[in-house]
Amino acid sequence: QVQLVESGGGLVQPGGSLRLSCVVSGSIFSIAVMGWYRQAPGKQRELVATITSGGSTNYADSVKGRFTISRDNPKNTEYLQMNSLIPEDTAVYYCNARWTDSFFKNYNYWGQGTQVTVSS
Repeated sequence: QVQLVESGGGLVQPGGSLRLSCVVSGSIFSIAVMGWYRQAPGKQRELVATITSGGSTNYADSVKGRFTISRDNPKNTEYLQMNSLIPEDTAVYYCNARWTDSFFKNYNYWGQGTQVTVSS
């Protein structure tokens, strides 16, 4: 059983910062890609950022220059540092982990989500 547990969400004023964390535990082969997604009320879930095991990153245009994704491979943990937050960043943030095992079976897991609210 694989579990992803997020932490670090909350209420912050515009211009503020938050750091999200996600710990992956359980029967893990080797996590190829970790990522963060978000879903605002009435909208579809969207990509925020991803990072490969080798450290290659990809960001949504809306967060480039403000958010930084990182990971600690030995700890199976990923982080999302969010700076210069704006009200449009308000959403439930989900962490994601996916990999393929030695038998070419694909795995894709999600966390339960953590609320981020940017408001004065």
